[in-house]
Amino acid sequence: MAKPAQGARYRGSIHDFPNFDPSQDAETLYNAMKGFGSDKEAILELITSRSNRQRQEICQNYKSLYGKDLIADLKYELTKFERLIVGLMRPPAYGDAKEIKDAVSGIGTDEKCLTEILASRTNEQIHQLVAAYKDAYERDLEADVIGDTSGHFQKMLVVLLQGTREEDDVVSEDLVHQDVQDLYEAGELKWGTDEAQFIYILGNRSKQHLRLVFDEYLKTTGKPIEASIRGELSGDFEKLMLAVVKCIRSTPEYFAERLFKAMKGLGTRDNTLIRIMVSRSELDMLDIREIFRTKYEKSLYSMIKNDTSGEYKKALLKLCGGDDDAAGQFFPEAAQVAYQMWELSAVARVELKGTVHPAGDFNPDADAKALRKAMKGLGTDEDTIIDIVTRRSNAQRQQIRQTFKSHFGRDLMVDLKSELSGDLARLILGLMMPPAHYDAKQLKKAMEGAGTDEKALIEILATRTNAEIRAINEAYKEDYHKSLEDALSSDTSGHFKRILISLATGNREEGGEDRTRAQEDAKVAAEILEIADTSSGDKTSLETRFMTILCTRSYQHLRRVFQEFVKMTNYDVEHTIKEMSGDVRDVFVAIVQSVKNKPLFFADKLYKSMKGAGTDEKTLTRIMISRSEIDLLNIRREFIEKYDKSLHQAIEGDTSGHFLKALLAICGGED
Repeated sequence: MAKPAQGARYRGSIHDFPNFDPSQDAETLYNAMKGFGSDKEAILELITSRSNRQRQEICQNYKSLYGKDLIADLKYELTKFERLIVGLMRPPAYGDAKEIKDAVSGIGTDEKCLTEILASRTNEQIHQLVAAYKDAYERDLEADVIGDTSGHFQKMLVVLLQGTREEDDVVSEDLVHQDVQDLYEAGELKWGTDEAQFIYILGNRSKQHLRLVFDEYLKTTGKPIEASIRGELSGDFEKLMLAVVKCIRSTPEYFAERLFKAMKGLGTRDNTLIRIMVSRSELDMLDIREIFRTKYEKSLYSMIKNDTSGEYKKALLKLCGGDDDAAGQFFPEAAQVAYQMWELSAVARVELKGTVHPAGDFNPDADAKALRKAMKGLGTDEDTIIDIVTRRSNAQRQQIRQTFKSHFGRDLMVDLKSELSGDLARLILGLMMPPAHYDAKQLKKAMEGAGTDEKALIEILATRTNAEIRAINEAYKEDYHKSLEDALSSDTSGHFKRILISLATGNREEGGEDRTRAQEDAKVAAEILEIADTSSGDKTSLETRFMTILCTRSYQHLRRVFQEFVKMTNYDVEHTIKEMSGDVRDVFVAIVQSVKNKPLFFADKLYKSMKGAGTDEKTLTRIMISRSEIDLLNIRREFIEKYDKSLHQAIEGDTSGHFLKALLAICGGED
């Protein structure tokens, strides 16, 4: 079993079994496989309760006692679990060697497996892997990888196979700046891309050095290194380089993402799930579990439990080593991970970018004439309408509306409404409205007729800035001759109504953080947690104070509150809120998620609007319109980072016709 470095704590989930007796274990396994049928539960229970080092001793004793190969017998008895059993019974380097041999054998190559193993292993692990591959298959690993891959993907794999990444923790500031400049010039500043620079720097520099390079790159260029890699590289090479960057930043976080993606959606990627659970069980499974819980709002244990079955499930859960899911509770270590995440978010200043920009050489006269022509006579030229409307800023669209009326004495909105229909009409007409008037209309529609669309109310009021809220109030009064507050009062009730009205005042503080006050605010939330199961007057009073905190404190201050809350309770405030119920819970969660990461909040909303059977076109349209000039580019980056596919791909797979074309134009590109 790999031992942690001196001074470091062991972070694996599998430990040496106390009072270990390899001969007794060998006999137990032999008896479990003897005769007709086998006791699968006993076999898996024993194997998953021993460390890898102890399993090797059992194998040796089994051969000495019975003259048979234990792995061969296990494969015969447990055909369904063969990959899992073989993975557990082999020494780690031989397990990796087997995975890579399978990845490069036969028709096709498993590039994801090659990427995962070679991007995540240490120098020592790489050296052991190369030796194990030679020993097990009498073949040269590098030669086999070269024979089965090509291009820059192949070159980077070969660099990683050398296992020569620098390991010095002393970092040269001058070299950091030089590497940032070299990467920038190799990508963003160059016509074409100098892939060799990316390969050399990312394949050889130490982790500590590269983390500083990534930080400096963001400060210098205004974009994370991942965004440059996505923009400059492509295919398997791009995916490999992104995996390398993720592992440099946090190897446990990389594996938490891989595990989540292996189980989300339809079907489970069992090979990936098994490979990671086995290979990390004696290295960093506790760290993976903590990050998984923090990032995906559920424990790794619960996801495995819901996604697998039978003895296979039991074995994986043993490797997982425990359930962290006390409804939002972290390990103390996980609380520290969350605390550090808030520390980073408190200093991060990510530039928000839209995807729709003012058109150069803008000519409102020509645009008005082209739109009139597109709608005149029989039939409608939707393509021209889409091309003009989606490629102009909102301010330019207002100029076109005015010019259209001056030229033709007609209302462009009325003409568009009569010529277009369905989802496309809603999208184009929404784009043509000033943002505040569009939001006001969405709020009005959410409250009119039978029933209230609480999700739309929450999405708009919980995410808009003070200036945007004030503009919405003015637009609502102008368009509907009624105050927004009055409309909310007559259409909602109780605590939910009070929260929405508070948000609708647009009086959120805009200053920085006050640490002492943040600790007091966090204490209010902690007191709510303590009396969550009661229905006392104290609880109502505390919830009112909590509402005031969430609805009026500045975003920067709230980030500090959330951080102090984690430190105080070992809980994440979002998971605590989810213990509440109904619309109050939903609006509080939306505020918290928006404070944490607003682009990610909208990325999640977009994903949910398109996943499963049917599409929620209203939500999809509303977000694409309202964020197109604010942060849709950031939303795109969060979308691909979390869901492993681009927003462009999701829209393409879920919509069609002219509606699809218009949405893709607003989306602004493929990531």
